[in-house]
This record gives sequence, structure tokens and C-alpha cells, in this order.
Amino acid sequence: MPSITDIAESLDATAEGGEQQLQIPETLPVLPLRDIVIYPFMIVPLFVSREKSIRAVDEALGENRMILLASQKDLDKEEPTGDDLYRVGTVAVIMRMLKLPDGRTRILVQGLTRAHLETVEEGGEYLRAKLSVMQEPPAPERSLEVEALVRNVRASMEKAANLGKNISPEVMAIVANLDEAGRLADLAASNLELKVEDAQSVLDIADTTARLRRVNELLNKEIEVLTVQQEINTQARADIDRSQREFYLRQQLKAIQGELGEGNELAEEIAQFRDKIEVAHMPKAAEDEALRQLKKLERMHPDAAETATLRNWMEIMTDLPWSKASTDNLDLKKAEEVLNEDHYGLEKIKERIIEALAVRKLKEKPKGSILCLVGPPGVGKTSLGRSIARALDRKFVRLSLGGLHDEAEIRGHRRTYVGAMPGRIVQALQQAATNNPLIMLDEIDKVGADFRGDPSSALLEVLDPEQNNSFRDNYLGVTFDLSNVMFMTTANVLDTIQPALRDRMEVIRLAGYTEEEKLEIARRHLIPKQLDENGIASRHLRISKGALAAVIQQYTQEAGLRQLEREIGAICRKVARRIAEGQNATVHVTPKNLHEFLGVSKVTPDEVLKKDQIGVATGLAWTATGGEVLFIEALRMKGKGTLVLTGQLGDVMKESAQAAYSYAKSRARELGIPEDDFNIYDVHVHIPEGAIPKDGPSAGITLATAIVSVLAQRPIRKDVAMTGEITLRGNVLPVGGVKEKVLAARRARVTKILLPHLNQRDMDEVPKELFGEIQFIFVDSVQQVFREALKDKVTPPASGSARPKPLTLPVPTSSH
Repeated sequence: MPSITDIAESLDATAEGGEQQLQIPETLPVLPLRDIVIYPFMIVPLFVSREKSIRAVDEALGENRMILLASQKDLDKEEPTGDDLYRVGTVAVIMRMLKLPDGRTRILVQGLTRAHLETVEEGGEYLRAKLSVMQEPPAPERSLEVEALVRNVRASMEKAANLGKNISPEVMAIVANLDEAGRLADLAASNLELKVEDAQSVLDIADTTARLRRVNELLNKEIEVLTVQQEINTQARADIDRSQREFYLRQQLKAIQGELGEGNELAEEIAQFRDKIEVAHMPKAAEDEALRQLKKLERMHPDAAETATLRNWMEIMTDLPWSKASTDNLDLKKAEEVLNEDHYGLEKIKERIIEALAVRKLKEKPKGSILCLVGPPGVGKTSLGRSIARALDRKFVRLSLGGLHDEAEIRGHRRTYVGAMPGRIVQALQQAATNNPLIMLDEIDKVGADFRGDPSSALLEVLDPEQNNSFRDNYLGVTFDLSNVMFMTTANVLDTIQPALRDRMEVIRLAGYTEEEKLEIARRHLIPKQLDENGIASRHLRISKGALAAVIQQYTQEAGLRQLEREIGAICRKVARRIAEGQNATVHVTPKNLHEFLGVSKVTPDEVLKKDQIGVATGLAWTATGGEVLFIEALRMKGKGTLVLTGQLGDVMKESAQAAYSYAKSRARELGIPEDDFNIYDVHVHIPEGAIPKDGPSAGITLATAIVSVLAQRPIRKDVAMTGEITLRGNVLPVGGVKEKVLAARRARVTKILLPHLNQRDMDEVPKELFGEIQFIFVDSVQQVFREALKDKVTPPASGSARPKPLTLPVPTSSH
């Protein structure tokens, strides 16, 4: 094995053009380099930390101290292969080696010659390459091109040093005295701090003239960059000279304030505010106002009352994200994946959101509509907004408007009031720290109004795309552009929203979930969430599908999922207690043992009637919490033809009952009702659960069916439910909430539903699986309703027919 002294003598002889040549083996260990390219005759210290690289160094030291240095194409790759290395490297000799305490190795290497990597062996403990030495043809003697290139390189190196390039005087001295053209090119390239790609392009060239030409190009490019950099520095220096006068005056002002006994805290704050104003990139009007108020603050005494007010105003002004915006992620596939990951079902809503994102992708600043998600509590309105923000990579801020009465909560208070603050919109922007967050205005249907103003009217400006680009907050006193903000609102009902405000929003309805959807959501989201919140591993608890269905049917009665999540949480807490007491066996929850965890059933499921009855009709109603089945009872009794209504009916429902009674009276003969009955019988209509107020227009045909049934003594089919409004002429008018009502009928095991004909257009919203379980009949007139819902008149038994014998009890009888 040659010693380091032998290698050094060979290097000197080679460098001086002597005849002695250093023998390079055909294979050498390879040391991959991350961010450096080493040229022949360069002496460079290297730190080696990767395991394979350390083994390669040890192997080289054990053989002949020679190692092949090759640069990586991908700097971040931790375990490079042969394909990840450039094909031209430098054979180098390890001159010194030092093991460091942290496990790394420090080596000092000197490049010997260029080499081409033929093949790389990757299977061992280190990379080893078969190489071929690249012979460097000498430059043509007395060549005019070579002489010109050498002079250009020397002049360019000197010019770069004069322009501020960090080149040491020793290197410049070597450049001035180095005659060998190839070494001059390598020396110049090694001192230019080139990118790896550019430095490798120089190493790849073996021809001396071509290499000099390439280095000369890189030098000229570097000089151009240095020239522009010097111009920028010169311009900046002129700006500094211009501001030195202001600095000198401010220092004098600071000294005067110190002599007067005033602190320097205010001056420091003013300097900070001035820096923040420059960084904020406010609009011209806002920046002028901020600077004007800042000058006013400079002249104030630190202890003045107005100083604190102005300080707070300046802090809010400079903290607002005037020009800071997050970059939207407009990848529609990723957005769809996020929505599907967070929410099961809701296909139409997801489609509408993807469409809105597609428009944003095609147009930079679209004036899209404001989405208003309307639905019962617990169906995922707020979480849907959070998912949209996550899909867009935007900040999400939720503002609850429930119970809001003061207009200043939206527009802010004027600074003249004590304790004045900006409105919630500006506070949300300050919290988000970007000017394009997604702001969710929750419970917009519960905004109130009183003597302090109407917040709904203030929201008109916020939610109008034509106006919110110049939203003016009373506290700020300047306009702020809200056109980049994506607003979404949520509501349980639309009736309480101001019509002008409703007109500015696109309403998307979220109805309740079917049992199948609730089962799937519980399996995908609710159970894993509750397991995590209660510290339970999935192996400790197994809830069967039947048990989940029983929880939904017997322990919850809701359109959303909140009560279902609470019941699942109750099961998890029972299991958590068992685990904490040392019982680690897996708990299986089935319909049979469900009562052990949740107790007796909390909800009696709505079911259809057991048999056909006279005067009992099954109706469908819509509530803020979803659909419900409503049984309407009617009976006749001796009287004077009065219609009696009980059950806390509202005015609309009372009018529907009166219209149904009037219709029955006008068509008595057609309906098979003796006309005298209206004079000798009173009709009493009652809707059970009298403690609950009831109102709405959709019970008209149900009331009519119950009244006609009791007057004509015709039973009503037990498996038929209905909804629709009635007119005096007997027409059936359309109603709302069709999906919610159908879901309620499905829960009650109804098999036939009568709907107004015009509601046929709403069937797209009904889940497809219900069409196989329920027969839908669409009616135009109340006569069709009677044909479908009423059976033939019950015939009383003949006088001569046998009557059932009365039940005889073994007790003394008493007269009644």
C-alpha cells in the first residue's frame, strides 16, 4: 500500500509535468457528496456521517487511501444508489482522518484526477465503482484562443473580487501566476460558489479549451449578478443617507424627552408601529390614515388617556392581514377526498362545493354566492364548513351569531366610546392572520334586533359580493377589502332570516340522515372518536350492527347525530370503568345486553296503527329537528254542528281544519254523509301531545280525511300517511320538508305515502333505497286522497243476526 508521502511525491511530479504517473486502481470505494463538487488538486475538509460513507472511508484507508468522490443529483436522498450519482467524479486521496465524539468522521482529501463511473456495486456495506480515468488533453501550445480565455478568466476573477465576491488574496495570487490552463479553470470554478449542477458541468468537461470556455461563461454571469447587486446596494445607501437626517432629528427628540423626564417606551413603540406599517402593505388611504394617527401619537404625552386608545387602534391596524393571504389548494380531487373523508353522504352538497372550487380554479377572484347551510341541529353544518376550509388550505374562523342584538358587534364601536372594539368580522380577520379565511357565520337565523340596532342589516354589506370589497368598520375608520373572504352561514330555519339577507345567500338544505347513513357514520366517525376521547383501544370494545341500530331506534329521536354520539359515549364510559377496574376482556355490545349500558329504552318508536280505525289519520309534519309522524283524531258527538279543535293548534292549522270541515259540508252527498248530521252532531278534532304547540299548512288533507272518516263512518287505512294543504275547492297544494317527512314515515314503518302532485319534483332528494320500501302516490285533489285512504263504510249488524253474548263476571252486578 503506498504511503501518503509516495502519493504526495507522485502528485507533485504530475503537477509539474514530470514523467512519473500515479497508478489509479480500476475499482475504488465511492463517497457520495451532497452539496459540493471537488476538482482535481483541490484540498477540502469533509465531514462524513452516513454509515455507508464511513465504511467507504475506512475501506479506502485500508487499501491505498484513494476514494472516488461523486456528487448526488438529489441532495435530500439519504441512501443514494448508482443512478442517483453523476457519472463523472474525482479520484481523491485521503490525507488525514479524525474520528469525532459524535460518531462522525472528519477527513482531509485532495483531488487527483477526473474519472468516469462505469458501473456501481450497491450490494455491499458501501458503494464501490468500476471507473475509467478521463485523460485531459493538454491545451494547444501558443493557441490564441487559449491565451485569450486565460486572460479573460484572470481579469474576470479580479473584477469579481473588486465587486465584492469573497475570494481570498492567496487564491488571487495563485490565479495570477498559474500558467496551466486546465488547473486555472478548475481553480476559478471552485471559488465561484456555483450550484451543484453548474459545478458538475465544469467537472464533466475533460477538454481544457472547452472547460475554460464554460468557466468564462459562468464568470461573466456572476459578474452581471454582482453588478446588479452593487447597483441595488448603491440605491439602498442613497435611501439610508436620506433617512439619516430623520434619524438624527429623532435622536435629538429622544434626548429632549429624556431631559424632560419622559420615558422612551412610547418612542420605541412608535418606531415599531412605523416598521409594521411599512411591512403591512396597506392600501393608500389606510396607510395615510395610519401614518397621520402615528404622528398624532408622537406628539401626545405617554400618560394621556387618549394615548392608550390610540395605541390600541394602532396595534389592531398593524396586526390586520392587509396583504397577507394563504394560497388556495384548487386540486378538485384532493378537495373531494377531504369531503368524503370527513362526511358520509351529502352528495348534492359536496357536488355544489366542488363546483364552487372549480370556478375559483378558472377565475382568480370570482364573485360567488354566499352558501347558507340550512338543516336540523347535529347534521354537520359547521363541520362541513371546517372541511371546506381544510380542502382549500384556508384558515377557518367560526362566529356564533345566536342571540346577537347589537349592530356594533358587526360594524364595531366608534373610538369615542370607552372600551370601543372592532366588530366581530375584523376580529375574525385578526385571529385568522390572513385576508382570505373561511368565516362561518353560525346560527344566522337567531340574530335579534332591538333599540341598539339590527345586526341583520349590518350583515347585508358583509355578505354582498358587490359591496364587501369596501367594508367600513366603525372602529377602524377605514375600508377593508372582504372580497377575498369566503363566507358561509348556517341556520336551522329560514323563516326568521330577514328577506333581504336571505336573498344574498344560496340556500343548501341538509335534511336528516337515514338509519343506514347513521349506521355508517357511527361506524366510520362516531365510534372511533368516542374510543379516542375515552382512552379505549379498539380491541376493548365491539359494538354490533344490530346494537347500533337499536341505539338509533330506541334511544335517539333526531335528524342529526348528537344524541347518538352521546349514547355511544355513554357505552364507552361504561367500558372505560371496567378497564380501569382491571377487566381487560373485550366487551361485545349486542341488542340483548344493550340495556346494561344504556338502561331502558328512552324513545318509543312511532309506529303505524295496529288496525284500520274511524277518525284516526296518520299525518306527516316537519319540525326544526326533522320530520315527525302526527296522528290526528276526530270523533262525532251529539250537538249542534260545532267544530271543536284541541291540542294547542296554531292559527294556520285551525284555518286548515275549518277549510276541511267546510269542504266536507259542501260535498256531503258525494261523500256519503247525511246532511242532517251537520246539525245534530258536533265534530271534535284533537292532535295528541297537547303540551306541544303545533302549526303549519301541511296537515290540511290529514284533517280532511279524519273529519270525513268520522262523519261518513268510513275507516282510514292504517298503513297510509299523508301530507298536503287543502283549498276550499278541494285542491291539494304542495308543501315543504318532503325528505324529512318521508324519513319520519320510514321510521314509523309506513308503507304508503300520499303527497301533493307538485311535490314530485322533490323526490330527487329522497334516498333511493326508500323507493323499494314505500309506495308514493301523488294526488291533485282531496277526492283522490279519500279514494286511497278511506275504506268502504262499515255496515252495522242486522237486527236478526246473532249478537255476541256479554261477558259474565262472578261478582254482583250493579245498574249503570
